[in-house]
Amino acid sequence: MKPLLLGLSLCGLLASTSVFAGEWKNLFNGKDLTGWETYVSYQPETNAYNLVSKHKPRGVNNDPKKVFTVVDGLLRVSGEEWGGITTFEEFENFHLKFDVKWGVKKWPPRLDARRDSGILYFAVGPHGAQSTHWMRSHEFQVQEGDSGDYHSLDGVIIDVHAGDANEGDWKFYAYDPKAPLRKDIAARVLKRGLYEKPSGEWDTMEVITDGKTLIHKVNGKEVFRGFNSREKVDGKYVPLTRGKLQIQSEGAETFYRNIQIKTLDKPADQY
Repeated sequence: MKPLLLGLSLCGLLASTSVFAGEWKNLFNGKDLTGWETYVSYQPETNAYNLVSKHKPRGVNNDPKKVFTVVDGLLRVSGEEWGGITTFEEFENFHLKFDVKWGVKKWPPRLDARRDSGILYFAVGPHGAQSTHWMRSHEFQVQEGDSGDYHSLDGVIIDVHAGDANEGDWKFYAYDPKAPLRKDIAARVLKRGLYEKPSGEWDTMEVITDGKTLIHKVNGKEVFRGFNSREKVDGKYVPLTRGKLQIQSEGAETFYRNIQIKTLDKPADQY
């Protein structure tokens, strides 16, 4: 009877797994930070790129200024000190959806800059790998007027249909599905279209990815699509298709709610 019982147990496990496959899972309970850990670096002295700061990162679960808290059922990211709040769990082949809105507070050195945050996905390796603030990852930019932009953190690589773009001496790319495919991109890629709501209202953002395809959506509109997620390990490029999620603190008060994720029921390129 043991083989039969084992078979029945395995069937039951598979059935149980299939019941939950593709169903939304809440990653934030609205009460506390269960399932997440905090990493706080510091408040930069200037807004200079690749600043070498006199400050040392505070590190994991050392958040004396309460950068990451729960307020009225919402995840509040104060922005005062930079860093991220990170899931313990890793994810692959997923559809992530979350609501975000801006608070009113801004902090030096970003008092005159657009409000900024972001969701990092396929986050791997040590905290602070990127500029001592964030993990190696792909970024769904959350920034006033730029939400949905793509950023490569700590050198992760994608391919994308894009043209050239720049901001002063800063050279990057602009997503255009009709443009030639550009390979080996580890840079900012501007999203296509502007679908954000006025500051202070809730926006719904989505990431749909299986590693082969990476899709960003803002309020239901696709604004970016990249391909072939990878990273360099021991001098060789390898697929990057699994990792944690990290929410940035970067100089502006930001609120998050309804942070949900589910497993894809078809390849990402079919969405």
